[in-house]
Amino acid sequence: MQQGGRKRFRASGTENTLAPEPVKRSGILFMELEITLENIQQQARFFWEQVQGGVFAFHGEMGAGKTTFIAALCTIKGITDSLSSPTFSLINEYTYNEGGITKRIFHIDLYRLKDEEEAIQAGIEDCLYSGDICFVEWPEKIPSLLPENRTDIYLYAVDQDTRLLKIDFRR
Repeated sequence: MQQGGRKRFRASGTENTLAPEPVKRSGILFMELEITLENIQQQARFFWEQVQGGVFAFHGEMGAGKTTFIAALCTIKGITDSLSSPTFSLINEYTYNEGGITKRIFHIDLYRLKDEEEAIQAGIEDCLYSGDICFVEWPEKIPSLLPENRTDIYLYAVDQDTRLLKIDFRR
C-alpha cells in the first residue's frame, strides 16, 4: 500500500503466505501486522522470521496488547515459563534453547519507573546492552538509555479484538 510516499505492507489474517517482504527505505524497514488472539502465534512466528534479535521498544497505551504480544513472541522461542508483565519487579528474565545454546530474553516493564537513574540502579542498562533479546514496555521513560540500534513497535487498538502493530526496524 502506498501512503505518504512510504511503501508499506500489512500482514493480516491467518495466512502469511502471500505477505510481501518488508520494504527497505533509507536504511529503515517498516512493517505492519494486524493481530488477533486467533492469529497471534502465527504473527509472532512471522515476526521472528523478519528479525534476528536485539532490543525491541514497545509503545502503546495501557491495554494495547504489549504484554500479550511479548508473551506470544516468547512462546515461539520455546519459553514455557509463566509469562507476565514485570510491573513490580521491572525485569523478568527467561531462558530458551536455540541451536543447542542457552539464550536469554529480558522483559522489562518501566511503567512504575520514576526516572532514568532508577533504571540504571535496577540494572536495566546492563540488560539493554547485554546482547540478549530485550523487550521494553514504556520505553519513553528512558529515552537516553535506549540503544540507537533498536526496533520500535507501536501498538494500536483497532477494536476490542484486533491490534495493529507498526514496526520500525532501526538496523
